Amino acid sequence: MDNYIGAREAAAKWNVTVRQVQRICQAGMIPGATLFINAWAIPKNAPKPTRTGKLKPGRKPMNKD
Repeated sequence: MDNYIGAREAAAKWNVTVRQVQRICQAGMIPGATLFINAWAIPKNAPKPTRTGKLKPGRKPMNKD
């Protein structure tokens, strides 16, 4: 378990909330992340996932004028 960090440590490392890290893990956006009972184990060297640019159904893109 030395090569893994928890959601709290990943949130501090990536400057996001713990809940956002949990959602990213649940969506499968972090390769190697594993759920143990009720805690996520995230590889230490995992990069912060980036947005895919996709919008939720029914959302309109913002105009950048």
